Amino acid sequence: MTGRDRSADPPILGSELPDGVRFIGPEPGDTPRWPFPDDAPGPDDLAACVACGLCLPHCPTYRLTGEESASPRGRIAAMRAVQDGRADPDPAFVRFMDVCLACRACEDVCPSHVPFGRMMERARVQIEPLRPRRARALRRLGLDLVLPRRWMLWLAAAVQPAAVWLMPRRVRALVPHRSELFRRLPRVTEPSGSPRGTVALLSGCVQDRWFRPVHRAAIRVLARHGWRVVVPRGQTCCGALAAHNGHLATARRQAERNLEPFAGADVVAVDAAGCGAHLSEIGELLGTEPARAFSARVRDVIELLSVDAPAPIANPGITRVAYHDACHALRAQGIREQPRALLRAIPDLEVVDIARGDRCCGAAGLYNVLEPEMSSHLRRDKAEAIVATGAQAVASANPGCSMQLAAGLAELGATVEVLHPIEILDRAYLAADAVR
Repeated sequence: MTGRDRSADPPILGSELPDGVRFIGPEPGDTPRWPFPDDAPGPDDLAACVACGLCLPHCPTYRLTGEESASPRGRIAAMRAVQDGRADPDPAFVRFMDVCLACRACEDVCPSHVPFGRMMERARVQIEPLRPRRARALRRLGLDLVLPRRWMLWLAAAVQPAAVWLMPRRVRALVPHRSELFRRLPRVTEPSGSPRGTVALLSGCVQDRWFRPVHRAAIRVLARHGWRVVVPRGQTCCGALAAHNGHLATARRQAERNLEPFAGADVVAVDAAGCGAHLSEIGELLGTEPARAFSARVRDVIELLSVDAPAPIANPGITRVAYHDACHALRAQGIREQPRALLRAIPDLEVVDIARGDRCCGAAGLYNVLEPEMSSHLRRDKAEAIVATGAQAVASANPGCSMQLAAGLAELGATVEVLHPIEILDRAYLAADAVR
């Protein structure tokens, strides 16, 4: 904004940044004009926060820094200041928004039900024009071009073995090495026994290219439980990463593209927590009845299987598993007890909780790449807590979390296998088949 001299105004939240945090924003000397995009945080959402501070001890970045600017309350105060015209967006404002994990832990404890995740997505739309030209170009390349185009993801995965060694070490450690480029998922899998209905499986982008064994396990288990499983042609990336990083226009285009391929299925099944949380909210993102109807049909595969699923009768070779709560499963979808109950039904399998398990692992979409210092603290804490359980495996229902946990455990030299809960269930059923 322009129109009055603010040089004498007191700072809104102070000018100090958290120790060890790098600034990623406009180059020094830049004075970008503020465009006020339509996707700014809404006045009603901003007014909902009463600044009570109950969120502060639950915010990972506030716990690490002790800075008000790294708390939900501080970020909302900055959003209000910009909306009210008391401050212009500047490097500090960009920094406040970038350091947030968008884990939504604050939403769980907020007595006013402030929709902080939605507000953060819209605040990041505001700060995108303020980034350096090179940063904007790289984000457009990844979020607007590569992720929505499956052939580009195929190409990226194809060159991964050679390209991975050109990446910085901190990024290289996060890249999984189990893509199945030349083995397509079956388009239709018929159910075993009495049919329950048809589910359409979201194959997605990152989950499909680097965690396709999770999809295969999900298809086998769903079919075993009476579901006809279809993997629709024409589907694209769900748009979660674009939405979380301020590219809401791209996220809306991806959401629109996915409505038609999934039409006709009783359920839209998702085996990636971040994707499931995002798809369950595209009714709000698009604001149309078809989108709301789509969101109403979205189910996490574990949530779907928790209803009348027969228990496996054999152990998959794991005696103790630690369960990791992905933020977007726990916070956005309320999925906590269902996966634990399904795993505990497996014979001779002990399911243990991780100390401070409700805290974010630091993956948070692209956060572990864009904010390595902050992310590394959270990754190490989580990995150490997993090792302390003495578990042979850790169950993780989100690809970003799985990469983060694998990297953290590797840093500690720990031999703990990272598996999706559906993979553990699938192994148990296959073990039962083998002894029959």
